[in-house]
Amino acid sequence: MNSDTNLFESGQGKQQSYREYGTGGKPVDTDIEANVEVVPGEITKDQPRIQHEDQLKRGLSARQVQMIAIAGVIGTGLFLGTGKSLATGGPASMLICYAIIGVIVYLTMIALGEMTAFIPIAGSFCTYATRFVDPSLGFALTWNYWFNDAVSTASDLTALQLVFQYWTDFPSWIISLIFWLFLIAINIVHVKAYGEMEYWLAFLKVITIIIFIIVGIVVNCGANSHHEYLGFHYWHIGDAPFVDGFRGFASVFVTAAFAYGGTESIGVTAGETANPSRTMPKVVRTVFFRIIAFYILSILIIGINVPYNYPGLSEGEAATSPFTLVFQLAGSKVAGSFINAVIVTSVISAGNHALYAGTRLMYTLGMEGYAPKFVSKLTKNRIPWVSLLITSLIAGLCFGSSFIGAGTLWTWLQNLVGVSNQLSWLSIGLTSIRFRKALAKQGKTDLLPYRNWTYPWGPWIVVVGCAVIILVQGWSAFAPWDVSSFFSMYIELFIMPALYVAWKLWSRSKVVKLDEMDLETDRYYPTPEEIARNEAEDNLKGWAKFRNAFVSFFV
Repeated sequence: MNSDTNLFESGQGKQQSYREYGTGGKPVDTDIEANVEVVPGEITKDQPRIQHEDQLKRGLSARQVQMIAIAGVIGTGLFLGTGKSLATGGPASMLICYAIIGVIVYLTMIALGEMTAFIPIAGSFCTYATRFVDPSLGFALTWNYWFNDAVSTASDLTALQLVFQYWTDFPSWIISLIFWLFLIAINIVHVKAYGEMEYWLAFLKVITIIIFIIVGIVVNCGANSHHEYLGFHYWHIGDAPFVDGFRGFASVFVTAAFAYGGTESIGVTAGETANPSRTMPKVVRTVFFRIIAFYILSILIIGINVPYNYPGLSEGEAATSPFTLVFQLAGSKVAGSFINAVIVTSVISAGNHALYAGTRLMYTLGMEGYAPKFVSKLTKNRIPWVSLLITSLIAGLCFGSSFIGAGTLWTWLQNLVGVSNQLSWLSIGLTSIRFRKALAKQGKTDLLPYRNWTYPWGPWIVVVGCAVIILVQGWSAFAPWDVSSFFSMYIELFIMPALYVAWKLWSRSKVVKLDEMDLETDRYYPTPEEIARNEAEDNLKGWAKFRNAFVSFFV
């Protein structure tokens, strides 16, 4: 079939250079100024393959991407933020809120995985919003999420100051400066350097959380400093299990969103992932188990072992991290230093991932025409170095702690990132709905390498659920009235619509019609080698299949 597919830059009809992919998926530089003939479902080794000029290197292995998806984004939100959640909402509120956000995140990731397996690109859901909904939404979402990642990096660097206070009174800004420069160095060398570092740091977090869950169960059963069975005793003291009623319950949502935040950014790695049509669905399938094992179980263990009224629990310091307290209950004198060391590595890991994702989104802004083209300049290893430096400068917000205090700054940044995450999940749900409607309209649904089994109800739950949570989670800012909390909770609701309207007025963009939606550009066609490897994996059974799946996490 002939497809008169227009090739857009920034959604305004500007033609640009593309790369033709011929035999074996090897790129040949070429300029295409005419319509492209595409034959979906009838791929041969000699058929031209058209791909957007997304020149990033596919240097991330399936092993690295899967481990990053499992634990790469786990950081201060879980290790430090849970203390605040427990203190303000109580154990039951914390468990329920984290479970609700977990369901939303899982449904979001299934929807994103479906689109990413079909069109793997560094811009991920931000680019999908441009193509499948409206270029103005793509503009607003990409800038918003780029700022989210930059602020997340700043948040992690600020958290490092809090963590190091456990050991030393060394000037906090120097600590942030050292690790700020370290993260820049890791990200500018090669994408493999980022991937390998994230793999091992994520692996350490997995081991630590497994140990924590085991220790937590043992402590609760009586092997604690009090030598008594705890059970659910702390669910029946004071105002527990629901502290401060609905006000306390609602306040936990933003902290939970901050803790889960970054899960969706794994889609950004698709542009640099080998065999993405097979790897990304594997990554999505791990999300459910990660939510259950690392979040829900950890939250339950914290709620039954740590009282909500423990002194200083909401201050976000390592000395009163729920993880530290559980280890101390086990009678470990070095618990504080141990968990502190783990938190340091976790914060570095989360900051590294946020800086990586933010850099790729700034690169996408340049490629889509939403930012000056020079931000898309690459090193010889195809690292967007200008985007990296710009994102790193915003991450320098962490140095503001010298003026307003690390604890206060971290709380503000946590709220900003949490709300931004929820807006991103809402946008992914909306984009997924439009994507599937366009596939059905154009008769291409059967071409999906991975299908969202929850469509259509799953994406709608994400859209409606996020909208409701965003509106109610700032309840505590109204009674009593708190200007600081109000702005940190709701300022994103003014910024993102303002970006949308501004670009709408500037570019005169329109909502993309279903029958005109571009579902071919950037679509990934596996190479013959990848097809052969995929078929070999599909033919595995029994022990051989299990062994292959297990080994894929390490090789």
